[in-house]
Amino acid sequence: MTGSGRSQVQDRSQIIGRRRPRTSMAALLPLAAMLIAGGCANVHNVEVGSIPDDYRTRHPIVVSEDQEAIDIPIVMSDARLSYANRGRVEHFGDRFRASGADSIQVMLPTGSANQYAAERVSHEIVEALRGRYISRDRIFVQPYSAVGAEGPTPIRLTYATLVAKTGPCGRWPDDMTDTSENKNYFNFGCASQQNLAAQIADPRDLLSPRGVDSIDAGRRTTVLDNYRRGEPTTTAAGSSEIEY
Repeated sequence: MTGSGRSQVQDRSQIIGRRRPRTSMAALLPLAAMLIAGGCANVHNVEVGSIPDDYRTRHPIVVSEDQEAIDIPIVMSDARLSYANRGRVEHFGDRFRASGADSIQVMLPTGSANQYAAERVSHEIVEALRGRYISRDRIFVQPYSAVGAEGPTPIRLTYATLVAKTGPCGRWPDDMTDTSENKNYFNFGCASQQNLAAQIADPRDLLSPRGVDSIDAGRRTTVLDNYRRGEPTTTAAGSSEIEY
């Protein structure tokens, strides 16, 4: 082979060697595009900042178990439940029924100076609870130790129930004048969350929705008949007259 032929072969090999990397890079471009797209798909899971800016996240309403209790003070001379204390017992019984709790405890002091007076009054407390439509098998009379206690050692009424509440307010971990990030301060919204939790009648509504009641078939038929006749479908309000 002549010198010129050898030089042509070498030139071709160099050209082919230079083109091979370009072919491999072109094959990797689709793979690189897929990796970039996959990384962008999880952009919403990226957490920005260490402290959440939503007050509902900083001060969440938590449903937990707690004890509701009331103390009825008893003096040694008490032979029956007073009118004021009866009202407190009845109101507590209504709260117990509304809470959905299973049982209520009437705890009597033992070993105290007013032990026998508490035993006498406890019978009327049970009757007052039964008068609020609480069955006797849901009322448990139990003693608690009060050895050596003087004065009006109370009878305690208690039951376990679910409550909705938030953490304590009034925490200021940062300076309020530091507003460079344009975020609300840490204690912002805490009082509103506590007020909302206090207004919830049944904390179970925060855990799951209530079941739907069955329809009133008779009322539905009446509404449909009025609709077909072109008559008003709403219930007529009763007439009332107020004189001042």
